[in-house]
Amino acid sequence: MKEQSKIPTTKVERASKFMKAGVKVGGNYIKHYAKRVIGNDADRSELNEDNAKVIYGSLSELKGSALKVAQMMAMDKNLLPTAYQNQFAMAQYSAPPLSYPLVVKTFRKFFKKTPSQLFDSFSQSAINAASIGQVHEAFLNEKRLAVKIQYPGVADSVTSDLKIARPLAAKLLNMSDAEISQYMSEVEEKLLEETDYVLELKRSQEITSACAHIENTHFPTYHPQFSCERVLTMDWMPGDHLKEFLQKQPSQEVRNKIGQALWDFYDYQIHSMQQVHADPHPGNFLLQMDGTLGVIDFGCVKVIPPKFYHAYFSLLAKDLIKDSKRYEELLYELEFLLHDDTEEEKLFFSKIFEEMIDLLGRPFHYDEFDFADESYFMQIYELGEKIKTMKELRKSRTARGSRHGLYINRTYFGLYNLLHDLGAKINTKTLSKLALIA
Repeated sequence: MKEQSKIPTTKVERASKFMKAGVKVGGNYIKHYAKRVIGNDADRSELNEDNAKVIYGSLSELKGSALKVAQMMAMDKNLLPTAYQNQFAMAQYSAPPLSYPLVVKTFRKFFKKTPSQLFDSFSQSAINAASIGQVHEAFLNEKRLAVKIQYPGVADSVTSDLKIARPLAAKLLNMSDAEISQYMSEVEEKLLEETDYVLELKRSQEITSACAHIENTHFPTYHPQFSCERVLTMDWMPGDHLKEFLQKQPSQEVRNKIGQALWDFYDYQIHSMQQVHADPHPGNFLLQMDGTLGVIDFGCVKVIPPKFYHAYFSLLAKDLIKDSKRYEELLYELEFLLHDDTEEEKLFFSKIFEEMIDLLGRPFHYDEFDFADESYFMQIYELGEKIKTMKELRKSRTARGSRHGLYINRTYFGLYNLLHDLGAKINTKTLSKLALIA
């Protein structure tokens, strides 16, 4: 993959890059509609493919917050056309890497030494590259290490990038002004944390230590002496990302074993720690044919406020809907319903959120759940398509749902998608005992 020797870092440079992509997208629309006017077949999927390549190409050169938002959108498989999903998913671990001189520059700035002066050996080319940083392989005293280096300028451009990316995100996600404002506010807070590698080191050590007992789950050891605000060093973890792992055709037993490890890992964090690794995309997990799971990258961690935690998981209890009074109280507490709603709005939003809550909570209502069930994921997709066309949601004067729900919902549906891709059957009974306490 071609390396970048420079990243636009000023607001003007980055805004200009966005504008050029916008011009190209506009040109693609003109060509598309021109074909229709003269009678040629104009396939919408071809337009989506062309525009997705243009947008991803621009974002991948900018890196940082805008590319991270694209990566997040790719996790929600029912939100975007297939062309956008495929392109944006590349941001998980296949983005164009930075050239080695820029890596050396970062090391000189923070360590006053080059990588070759700190390690016995250091790969000049990145092994993986994502939205905020890239990973290099190093060796020290015969120990294999993974060294994550943040792209220059990413931390300083979070706020300005999100302002520029806001119209694109609103268009692709089909969100109202109120919804996109809440979405971007929560995303900005998390991205500012993700660019702080000192905070990530602290959280990584805390969570991996607390979760070390979870069966079939492994975590790297971190090395603070080779870490700083923009560099994070840890042991190299063996294994494959999900796509490569599935190509090896693992047995159902191995799929279930890894799936259970994933479920238990998230179960324990949420219900015992009230904080969670909130970025469950395939690039953050390494899978092995012996059924073990490696977990990396704790940059995005959502701390769950106690009041929200209790209300959220109470709402997912299997028979809660039978208690209409308590159900309504929780809808207000979680801001799905607002006290100035009309009766018509109250009825509409109660109904639509009842469907959403049923789908999200369904795996919790059984001792065992088969995530290979295509009908379940088809229902999720169909509900997503239905919600996209609802004018009532688009016209809503305010965002619905607590801002804390954005990353919790994203975490669960990201986890569900991973388990679905694995085709895993999971024992979920520990969760129902821990949390569903309506």
